[in-house]
Amino acid sequence: MVADPLTVAWFSYFPVEWLSGVPAPVTRLPRQHPASWQRVLLAEFEKNPALRLHVVVLRKQFERDLTFVRNGVTFHLVKTPGGLRAPSLFWVDTVLIRRVLRAIRPDVVHAWGTEQGAALVAERLGYPRVTTIQGLISWYSKVSPPSWHERVAGFLENYALRRVPLVTTEARFSVQYLRHRFPRLHVEQVEHAPDPVFHSVVRRPQTTPLRFIFVGAFDHRKGGDVMLQALDRLRGEIDFELLVVGKPRGTFLQTLQAGVSPEFWRRIIFKDQLTHREVAQELSTATMMLCPSRADVSPNAVKEAVVAGVPVIGTAVGGIPDYVFPGQNGRLCSPGNLAELMEAIRAACGHPLFGVGRVEPKSLAQTRAYLSPELMARRFMEVYQQALANPEA
Repeated sequence: MVADPLTVAWFSYFPVEWLSGVPAPVTRLPRQHPASWQRVLLAEFEKNPALRLHVVVLRKQFERDLTFVRNGVTFHLVKTPGGLRAPSLFWVDTVLIRRVLRAIRPDVVHAWGTEQGAALVAERLGYPRVTTIQGLISWYSKVSPPSWHERVAGFLENYALRRVPLVTTEARFSVQYLRHRFPRLHVEQVEHAPDPVFHSVVRRPQTTPLRFIFVGAFDHRKGGDVMLQALDRLRGEIDFELLVVGKPRGTFLQTLQAGVSPEFWRRIIFKDQLTHREVAQELSTATMMLCPSRADVSPNAVKEAVVAGVPVIGTAVGGIPDYVFPGQNGRLCSPGNLAELMEAIRAACGHPLFGVGRVEPKSLAQTRAYLSPELMARRFMEVYQQALANPEA
């Protein structure tokens, strides 16, 4: 006897506008955070006949409510009123999502993140549930000055995580942090895999000049200020250019530009809103990646680089040491330490492999196996079964 497929509902943010083969109104949406790990898992789940997946997406930018099916997955786009979601403590989300779920009747709901109240909503709905931590906002706020939104999100994160029965997170650091802070919380480590396109990058590293790449939000938490200061001081020693893939935030960029030399500034190339294939193309020619974060759970940019075979100079913070192995595929230094970052860059440029954009083959095979989409999908299916078997564990 064939068992019925497991019905799972995701909510409440998904980068639907980044998908191909979607209705015309979706293609006109402004692009928000690409959340590439969700699209990678979606592609794997589309192949699984034992799963019936629904994706519930809430956004004020939708023209109207819209439901469509793509590759066997049903998407429910729900238009929300502007300015009411967070002030209502996400009760607006709760009402709208509950209405959709009554028709779906899912076996398990999967709340993606604490940033937009998904964990709070899941706790109110009464279904077996899984919450995935995408960023530890309360930890970030201790390391880097939080915005008003981040203060509110951090408070709600702490509130929600005292009530959810089961969470997934990436990296050993995050698992240990959550278990220490919330002793009753059941935590499963599930790594989010980079898109398969990064596993198959054909490397043609540029070495004249060396090409450094930085991918991510160009802000204080990501260490953009320390990186620019280090490179400005090294400009007389090393022939390089810097590609920044990401959008600078607020006046941060102008402040940084005023503190470095005009000659160095001319070596920087800025690009934004790149697709995953375009990022992979940039990684094909990058000599090495710089990731000077002050706080990061498991930066997707680092994982994309290590499975592509790009050496990474990163900080020994959060989950980064899970992916960067000193002497094998990169170097690590202390967060916020200008002298250490300069020395790490200098040493990497003189390394027989890193200096020409190469890594040890063994480390490349290791990271590709550890960060495979197939493993990610298998682990999430296991977690769904855990939630279904013991919803209040």
